[in-house]
Amino acid sequence: MSTRREARKCSLQMLYAVDNCSTPIEDIYNSFDEYFPKGEAYRIFAVDLFKGVCNRKEEIDFLIKQYAKNWELERMTVVDRNIIRLAAYEIMATPDTPISVIIDEAVEIAKRYSTRDSSKFVNGILDKLKIIRTQKNLRE
Repeated sequence: MSTRREARKCSLQMLYAVDNCSTPIEDIYNSFDEYFPKGEAYRIFAVDLFKGVCNRKEEIDFLIKQYAKNWELERMTVVDRNIIRLAAYEIMATPDTPISVIIDEAVEIAKRYSTRDSSKFVNGILDKLKIIRTQKNLRE
């Protein structure tokens, strides 16, 4: 398994704790620093993803709400909601990572950690969110 997928999984765990347990972001980060293996290649990427989603959560949620027709963000499972947030952030903030890779990774994580139909749901929303990068490229 790639170190980037490991990083995405770690970020998802941290986001889950913030979202589901109402744990302060700093406490989650400190727990990550204490319990996850030191010196692992994925640590920097995992922290960047986690902090990026937390820092841009309102913007990300606004975009998800635009493209998740007939779905309230609060009705999505916690895991699905945070997988989508993570991937949306990556689409917005990591232009060097191909969108297809970001979506494939999110779908694979959904298959492993969420419900039976989650991978289709996540794929559908992210497929619509691809336009974020396209619009950004047009503005530049």
